[in-house]
Amino acid sequence: MQELDLLHTFLEVHRAGSITAAAARLGVSQPSVSERIARLEGELGTPLFTRSARGATPTPAGDALAVRVAGPVDRLREVWVAPAPGPAETVRIGGASDVVASRVIPALAPLTGEGVSLAFTLGLAHDLLARLADGELDVVVSSVRTPVRGIRYRGLVDEEFVLVGAPALARTIDRKRLAAEPAGALQHLPLVAYDADLSIVRRYWRSQFGHRPANPVAVTVPDLRGVLAAVVAGIGISALPRYLAEPAIGAGTVEVLHRSDEAPINTLHLAIRAADPPTPSTGRVIDALAERARDWDVF
Repeated sequence: MQELDLLHTFLEVHRAGSITAAAARLGVSQPSVSERIARLEGELGTPLFTRSARGATPTPAGDALAVRVAGPVDRLREVWVAPAPGPAETVRIGGASDVVASRVIPALAPLTGEGVSLAFTLGLAHDLLARLADGELDVVVSSVRTPVRGIRYRGLVDEEFVLVGAPALARTIDRKRLAAEPAGALQHLPLVAYDADLSIVRRYWRSQFGHRPANPVAVTVPDLRGVLAAVVAGIGISALPRYLAEPAIGAGTVEVLHRSDEAPINTLHLAIRAADPPTPSTGRVIDALAERARDWDVF
């Protein structure tokens, strides 16, 4: 029981990001929480948090321990405390429709059989982050890390992006010019964009060519699966995560149009409110996403 209390206290600090907030949640004093964390660190022989005026930031060892013990400790606590049965707690999750469908739902599906209810809100990152800050969502999976007051981020997985187009469009590119002046060689091709800000293709152009694209925009569709479908149909070219584009590349329905010595990388983040300690179910969602992200394809 003593070891279970130590691990339970550790998880509350990890989820809250603060010893003070964890103490309030546990109903004990701040020194008591600090003493339990120190004892656990002493037993494990490694620091689990970096303390600062802004809170307690998990070390790599702390994040790894949370992934390993969160599920078992939560289940043991549920058995030990034996709460009265009640309605399932709903965790409100925001994300892009393609990411939610291909990655988030498969990662969280097991939780639905353990008393956790999930409600998804789909949309663009900036809108979802604003709703998270306003308390309308509990967790957001975001492809951008926009500074928003009261929100903290945790990296989930790095995604490589590739510039792709249908073979018919690829044949219109001057290969010699592509090698010497890639942006100019591609400028006649229309773009398929994720949003009006060209958020993904803009980042690709700036990282690879040093400026925004000057290409005309043919289609805007806020779903990367829809972007891929438009590219396969020959409507235009676009930048897509390699994991999503790879099947079409292998089938020959799209081609990689530009190759770089340094592949463009974007990080998928998990965003949560910094001030409010996650509920137990929200904590389980966070832990499950962090654990499953380790198995997501990284190219």
